[in-house]
Amino acid sequence: MKSRDPLNIEVEFRSRFNKKRYLALQRFLASKAKDLGRDNKDVYFFILPDKLLKVVNNISKKNAEIVLKLNKIGRGNDFEELEIPIDPKMVEGWVTFFTHLGFRDMMHSYQRRQNYEYKGVEIALKWSKVWGYHLELEITVRDKRQKAGAETKIRKVAQKLGVQLMTNKELKDFTKKAEKQYKKEHVKK
Repeated sequence: MKSRDPLNIEVEFRSRFNKKRYLALQRFLASKAKDLGRDNKDVYFFILPDKLLKVVNNISKKNAEIVLKLNKIGRGNDFEELEIPIDPKMVEGWVTFFTHLGFRDMMHSYQRRQNYEYKGVEIALKWSKVWGYHLELEITVRDKRQKAGAETKIRKVAQKLGVQLMTNKELKDFTKKAEKQYKKEHVKK
């Protein structure tokens, strides 16, 4: 989403739905929200027990970054995140670098994304092979004491959009299943 300081706290929630709901949300957001632009990404996720490391090629924005989330999806809705800009031409090199460091559990995913801002919440309306049609609602804060207010604001926007936010258990179960399926399909025997 937006360019950020190196360390921030993202308060974020996710929702999954079918194509019909996706198209309805797309129409609603196009007419009612501020369009922040297309944000397609090619992402390499390194799966760690308690964190998430990503090498991200922000295709639409023609930039790239290494992102370390200091929490794993399904373990709370706030993520301290460190972002380091890199040259987009070096994405494959960084993936190779992390692989040689021993980060072998990896998922590669292309994400079609359109970003919006609605009532103070950043929204990424997305599609990927792993997640299907979904959205991410997010507010970035500088201090954990702002987390409760951000969560309340996001829940109100989700209610206005008519989407059901995934619980931490649902997120944990979904990502575990997705990681297992990806390994099954892509790990060489």
